[in-house]
Amino acid sequence: MTDQAAPAENTTEKVISAAKLQTKRLSPLRQLLPFVLAYPVRLTLTVLFLLTSAITSLAIPAMLGGVVDQGFVAQNLDKVSQYGLIIIVIAAVMAVASGARFYFISVIGERVVADLRKAAFSHLLTLDQRYFDSNRVGELTSRLNADTAIIRGAVGSSFSLFLRSMVTIVGALIMMVLTSPVLTLVVVVAAPAILIPVVGYSRRLRGMSHKTQDALADLSAMATEMLGATRTVKAFTQEQVQAGIYEGRSEESYRAEVRRLGARSVLVSLVIFLGTCALVGLVWWGARAVFEGSVTAGQLAQFMVYALMASGALTNVSEVLGALQTVAGSTERLTEILSTEASIEDPENPVDLPVPSLGTVAFDHVGFSYDPSQPGRVLDDVSFYVAKGETVALVGPSGSGKSTTLSLLQRFYDVTGGTIRVDGVDIRHARLADLRQRFAYVEQEPTIFAGSIAENIRFGKPGASDAEVEAAARAALVHDFVVDLPAGYDTIVGERGVMLSGGQKQRLAIARAILKNAPILLLDEATSALDAQSERLVQLALEHLMQGRTTLVIAHRLATIRDANKILVLEAGRIIDQGTHQELVAKGGRYAELAKLQFRGDVSH
Repeated sequence: MTDQAAPAENTTEKVISAAKLQTKRLSPLRQLLPFVLAYPVRLTLTVLFLLTSAITSLAIPAMLGGVVDQGFVAQNLDKVSQYGLIIIVIAAVMAVASGARFYFISVIGERVVADLRKAAFSHLLTLDQRYFDSNRVGELTSRLNADTAIIRGAVGSSFSLFLRSMVTIVGALIMMVLTSPVLTLVVVVAAPAILIPVVGYSRRLRGMSHKTQDALADLSAMATEMLGATRTVKAFTQEQVQAGIYEGRSEESYRAEVRRLGARSVLVSLVIFLGTCALVGLVWWGARAVFEGSVTAGQLAQFMVYALMASGALTNVSEVLGALQTVAGSTERLTEILSTEASIEDPENPVDLPVPSLGTVAFDHVGFSYDPSQPGRVLDDVSFYVAKGETVALVGPSGSGKSTTLSLLQRFYDVTGGTIRVDGVDIRHARLADLRQRFAYVEQEPTIFAGSIAENIRFGKPGASDAEVEAAARAALVHDFVVDLPAGYDTIVGERGVMLSGGQKQRLAIARAILKNAPILLLDEATSALDAQSERLVQLALEHLMQGRTTLVIAHRLATIRDANKILVLEAGRIIDQGTHQELVAKGGRYAELAKLQFRGDVSH
């Protein structure tokens, strides 16, 4: 007795274990529930139409049994006509319900994908700079586009098919029990022989799906990177080399997808074969029951239709499970973004910055390292104070910590030691939006968006009127070249401002900063890569921008900072000297050496 019971227990344990593992592998799909449940009315209508469609489809075989027993066997044409009319009415209801179910589930799918993509993009914008330092933009873009497209198909069709198939299986089993308990028992006993191999094999698909999506993301990241640097690629004649690398990665993506499709096709074939074998056995057993008189021919026909419906629904479930493995991988990649917490956030009890702004900046023994576990430090014990309206310049070789100082001031990263205060408030105690609203930042290589000139300027103040945009453009000497363009301020500048010269892009960035009208100005020397004429125009625009503002400027050309109130000389993350231009030249030292090189001996002015 014990020996006979052991195999049954093992079989049950295998089914339960496989089901648990399958559930675990599909667990990322739970992350989609909040997005789906956000539309209860549409979801309720979808379920109602789905149930209506499934129930009406289950009613047709019951009518078919009556046609056989009361019509064909009894040779009663009136009964055949009656049942035929009923079947037509049922089919009409089923058709309307199926169409409505398809519409509502498709709309929910589109809505969920739109909300998911929006949530992921919005969350990405809240993450701190460290996240983007370690994740490629192209790979993140792939998650927003390719992965959401896969999820759209799942929510719009796979989930609907899965639910309908499950309702069909349950309903068919109930009708099979009502039709013939004996034949149903045969089906229930044979079911594990189909389910165990199917569930076990489908476990392989999720890992394959994740690898496929990773390969696609890597491909997307490379394409984004290379297409954004076409001039560099051409300048170094790297077209063939990069095309070869892309082709290799594309082939890797192709092979990963082929392996996944192969595994999924084997799963479908397995279900079809096992299902057919079970169906043949069922036909034999049913025929035997008819010959013995335990069931009628109509009941057998009715039972067989329900068995076919359950078998077809089971095949659909296996296909959907294969598809959901891919969806689970894509969902997991997207929810990784949503579950990532920013290391820099607003404090629980933020301190309000004073209004109006005091325009002061203070670094108090500030230390910083991008990787605290590494021994090297980017900034080490940096202290200085900038009063309202002062201009302080940062000078030093590459890697001395100049750009990092401006990044820390805007709290793109948090200091690892010391304190930074703006308007007397520790920046870690202020709201991020309030803090960054105090700064206008002009980069050495300004970010120009692919829209129009007006849109790029208005980025500094989204609600600005056309008159305000033009006033800022005039102050930054942008208006002079804009009026010569065919579309004026509506001229599209191309991706990264490719249609503009270096000087024009700098002045456009300055106009944006002027429009923002922030009390503290941060300049990463905007004239270092310009020709003499462009430099003169940009310098004039900067002088207008700096009027009445506290300014921190990273200086590459010392001629631009001769009139600064204070110059800080940085080296290896430390301030090694400070003073005015004349004071530092008189002292000698590192600054005097730089001045001598740039001014060719004339360092007194």
